[in-house]
Amino acid sequence: MISHPVICAFRNSVRCWRHRAVLKVAVEASDISGWRWFSTPIRGGTSGMEEILARVVAPLPTYETRDKSPPPPESNSFEFIYYYRGLDKEDKLHFMTKLSQDFGVEHKSVSELAVKLLDTQQRDLATILQVEDRLRYSLTPRYKQLLSHISRVEGGVKFLVDLRADVLEIITSKASESSHIRDLNSTLKSLLSEWFSVGLLRLERITWQSPCEILQKISQYEAVHPVRNWTDLKRRVGPYRRCYAFTHAAMPGEPLVVLHVALTEDISDNIQSIVREFATLDSEEDVNKVNSAIFYSISSTQAGLQGVELGNYLIKRVVRELQSEFPHMAQFSSLSPIPGFTSWLQGLLSQYRKEGRGSDLLSEQEWKEVEQATDSAPGTPAADSLRKLISSGDWMRSERLSIVLEPVLMRFCAWYLYGEKRRGCALNPVANFHLQNGATMWRLNWRADTSPRGVANSCGIMVNYRYFLSETSKNSALYLQNKVITASEQVLGLVSQFQKNSKL
Repeated sequence: MISHPVICAFRNSVRCWRHRAVLKVAVEASDISGWRWFSTPIRGGTSGMEEILARVVAPLPTYETRDKSPPPPESNSFEFIYYYRGLDKEDKLHFMTKLSQDFGVEHKSVSELAVKLLDTQQRDLATILQVEDRLRYSLTPRYKQLLSHISRVEGGVKFLVDLRADVLEIITSKASESSHIRDLNSTLKSLLSEWFSVGLLRLERITWQSPCEILQKISQYEAVHPVRNWTDLKRRVGPYRRCYAFTHAAMPGEPLVVLHVALTEDISDNIQSIVREFATLDSEEDVNKVNSAIFYSISSTQAGLQGVELGNYLIKRVVRELQSEFPHMAQFSSLSPIPGFTSWLQGLLSQYRKEGRGSDLLSEQEWKEVEQATDSAPGTPAADSLRKLISSGDWMRSERLSIVLEPVLMRFCAWYLYGEKRRGCALNPVANFHLQNGATMWRLNWRADTSPRGVANSCGIMVNYRYFLSETSKNSALYLQNKVITASEQVLGLVSQFQKNSKL
């Protein structure tokens, strides 16, 4: 039988979605009728695109009139938005390519000013500074002015966030190798970083009393530990839990980055105790049982804000918020997944099998234990059995195999987090995020996520990145400037065991 709270939640969600659907139809209808007032967008391939762009992308004002030129009409912004939204994926690529190539920087003017700047180096400082300012202005792409004006119309900022998401997809999928597209991406990122600076963001605590549309989005955007149902969501915003989000005035009702926190007595070593095992929904919080804040999920909701620093500031703001609510709280830590560990390990096992060096990864005694536990012959058969076990996750259902593999997988995981690098930084993106924030790689936890997803991604292992508040600034500087990872004795001990047992 479905409980009354779940029924109420479901009814509220239905009402919410009905209201949203009606509102969407009304908005779309008004948009369509409004567009007849502006202009009928021209379809018809490249020539249509050229005509639209020529009409909506205003020429860059001269340096002398840059502060005196009237802004272009809002209809230009609306026409661009409307036209772009009507394109399919392939046409959007052509449209972005034409925009970035034909309406970018005027290179001839830049070259002339660069030569002029060299010629003025022997003149007075005021002259040099003026030429530098002219050069700086000439480096502005024509389309930047259009993007800035789009941000000022209703829904414009959200459109530009989604536009950058499309540009990023073009780049990552290698649909285009154009340097102009990359420059467009840089321009969009620069603008969005200004508009979404921390001073313009609002911290909101999400509770069961929050608007149902917000709750729906919190559930929809949860990327780390999927929300199973309304009851699950109610618990995640209920007693001994906190959920916070950054919002922006230009995108009302749209959480930008969401942080889930568990309030516990000690630092949690498994996710089951947080998202699976709960006190009753109506229980009152006992302040004496709240000594630790565990950040167990942080999700960015807008692909177009990739690279715009939000998560770091959200954690810092939430720490201050929790310290205000619980002055005695002294322990702050993440309980983080380790995406990519299993695939990295599979690649390593495959590489060493191919090179005939599989025996180098485990000690002789460990290979014997694997052979006995899997009933496989020594050498390649044992290595293949190990690879298949890790791929399928079947070893989690065998206590004997779990005992055999624990020391092996724990030290491999420690090395993956601590020793594997990309450009000097931690290869694992979650590790890189927390280390940049100044956290300490504190503890690896065995069987911490026994869900199919947890086993498939990280062999069920999770890691605590602990925030010692008096040390985060120093740790962050060490990592960012010198690529030094601050780690606990447990992690360093596992790394040492890896180096001793594996001949990489």
